[in-house]
Amino acid sequence: MTKEIAIKNIKIGGGNKIAVQSMTNTKTHDIDRTIEQIYCLEKAGCDIVRVAVPEIKDAKAICEIVKQINIPLCCDIHFDYKLAIACIENGAHKIRFNPGNIGEKENIERLVFAARDRNVPIRIGVNSGSIEKEILKKNLAMHIALVESALKNVRILEDLNFDKIVISVKSADVASTVKAYREISKKFNYPLHLGVTESGFDLAGTVKSSLGIGALLLDGIGDTLRVSLTDDPVKEVEVGKEILRALKKDTDYCEIISCPTCSRCEIDLNNIARKVKDITKDIKKPLKIAVMGCIVNGPGEAEACDLGIAGAKEKSIIFKGGKVLKTVSSDCLLDEFIIELKKVLKEKEN
Repeated sequence: MTKEIAIKNIKIGGGNKIAVQSMTNTKTHDIDRTIEQIYCLEKAGCDIVRVAVPEIKDAKAICEIVKQINIPLCCDIHFDYKLAIACIENGAHKIRFNPGNIGEKENIERLVFAARDRNVPIRIGVNSGSIEKEILKKNLAMHIALVESALKNVRILEDLNFDKIVISVKSADVASTVKAYREISKKFNYPLHLGVTESGFDLAGTVKSSLGIGALLLDGIGDTLRVSLTDDPVKEVEVGKEILRALKKDTDYCEIISCPTCSRCEIDLNNIARKVKDITKDIKKPLKIAVMGCIVNGPGEAEACDLGIAGAKEKSIIFKGGKVLKTVSSDCLLDEFIIELKKVLKEKEN
């Protein structure tokens, strides 16, 4: 089990719930827009938010941003350790720095002193695209180079008696990412932040991230995660939540299972499933709903569900625990489903 670390009001590691992160794409010094986006991320289920701090005006904005948000704020620092110190002084809850571009060891030491004084955790964020030159010269396999960079920088922090450390070893290559995390997890018990960096957009980015993050979570590796998509940051959170749900790492929600359809299907299952998802989107307790396209895939295959529907052209059924509750006209299927759903939710409360 990894070491527990507190980031404002969120605890990571130590067997705590896996935290979903994302990163704003607004200019951080645009305080109003940045706060607005953070509110959207929080609503989507984001646990920790990261902002880029490329200039001093961004660091100065942190003071006002942290006053107006509820979730912990991590500041992302490249090249200039002084920006990290400014962020800490302005109330940042966590710092992430990239070892490949932060500069000399003395710079890291100054950053660590500031973080220790304010009890601020540091994530050593190693990326395949910015590994230290002296490590690259060794022509190591990418996953080995990622681990070596992390090892070097963790030792620097430990030598300074600093142990509020989080580690990430990301690559754009899924296999290298998985190998690096598996290796680093054997060497430290610090919390690990998972992700496949620069994974891309839409389907490709979602698949790459799901493969890499999912494989590690199945291994029992990982305490926080970010799905890095070329998209609205809210989409990153949505995909991250779905990864956790698929692996049963998050159970406080309504899970919908639905069949892939075939020539037996006589209803608009896609539309019905989407409507059921919308009906149940605000349920925050373990519940499993089945939406099936025919009787064949009805009560039998969805026996473990709390409630389910199976459609047909004229008559459809609503079932529970593998048994038919009622047969209804397909025209009023969703209305009848809502009636039965309310009954199930009431039973769950008792």
